[in-house]
Amino acid sequence: MAIRYLKQHAALDGQISVEDAEALASWLGEQTRPMVDLKRCEGLHAAVLQVLLALRPRLKHPPGDERLAHLLLSLPR
Repeated sequence: MAIRYLKQHAALDGQISVEDAEALASWLGEQTRPMVDLKRCEGLHAAVLQVLLALRPRLKHPPGDERLAHLLLSLPR
């Protein structure tokens, strides 16, 4: 699994696969103020992207990929 669940945020590292989507959705849903760190995220499955778009956690750091960062940062909060 390429997601580390820490006290204040979830850190997504490397390639995030479809298998990570359900656990991420559950973890985000349990948090009062969910936050994710995408600084080291190299790519993610569309299911994980859907989780992020649906639940809209705060971003500690945006992803390095400019297109993905633009997509996640341009949506209304």
